[in-house]
Amino acid sequence: MKDAAAKAAPKPAVLSLAQLLAEQPPAPPPGWIEPGLLPPSGILFVGGEPKVGKSLLVANLALALAAGKDRAGFIIPAARRVLVCQFELPTPQFVGRLAAMRRSVGAAADQNLLVDTRAGGNLLSAPQGLNHFLNAARQAAAEVIVLDPLYSTHDQDENDTRSMAALCQSLLRLRDASKAALIVVHHVRKSIGREEIGSAFRGSSALHAVGDSYLLLTRPSAHLTATVELRFQFRYAAAPTPRLLQLDPQTLCFSAAGAAPARTAVARKKVEQEHVTQALAGLGRQARYNQLRQQVMEQTECSKRTAQLAIGQACRQGLIVQADGQYRLPL
Repeated sequence: MKDAAAKAAPKPAVLSLAQLLAEQPPAPPPGWIEPGLLPPSGILFVGGEPKVGKSLLVANLALALAAGKDRAGFIIPAARRVLVCQFELPTPQFVGRLAAMRRSVGAAADQNLLVDTRAGGNLLSAPQGLNHFLNAARQAAAEVIVLDPLYSTHDQDENDTRSMAALCQSLLRLRDASKAALIVVHHVRKSIGREEIGSAFRGSSALHAVGDSYLLLTRPSAHLTATVELRFQFRYAAAPTPRLLQLDPQTLCFSAAGAAPARTAVARKKVEQEHVTQALAGLGRQARYNQLRQQVMEQTECSKRTAQLAIGQACRQGLIVQADGQYRLPL
């Protein structure tokens, strides 16, 4: 009886460094998707421009994970149980999309890829909705859960930091209770800088508190409609260099298309004070701030930040005057 009681004794919550080191594996376990894209129990955010192929790529990765087969230049060390919760396509249409992709892996993913056919209408931000996803994860014995897209899982204001922080807590509860890694498809802001990755996502300040890795899809050229560029940001490791993927429109599968071309540094455009006064004169000697800033940007091909600084400097020097929400030339 004493032996049984000892076995049933809960593990202490406070451990010494020596105890923790003794429990450490000799080498860190491989990620679900390598190199480093999806750590065990990690959260991966996938975003990009509209219609760039986010959902297609995530479906590719879900199928590859379920089959245990490498895809698009990513290494899948072992097959995983994957639960897909997608909200944009009717189930028959989504299954038709998977059927086209399945030809590349055969039946290897058939038992490991599961679809929540009742995901629609359930909100992570509500206790009942969170319970739905937890129950679905348990039924699937899921090791990876796909949420596509995030905005369909909540009714919060994505521009409000507090609302997004509460939603992120729901994501953490889903991950911790299910013990599964999460792949979350999310939208990016309308205007993002060329080098932005994690900060490009809507509600980024809150997302940065929970995400382990970020994958951003962009089009490298308007003429290459079947090619996308991938850019990465990892919390705990160095990110891979940007790479290109090519989409086969018949199989709906992405394949590696080499490294993305190196970007040359763009020289900063210098905006003189006369550029600001000329822009204001071109608008009829008076304009609102956004109109003036846009005019300066178009005339000088400068960035938004450079135009803002130039307008502020022109005001301080008295070359333009602000009054009643309007900017005008001095009388």
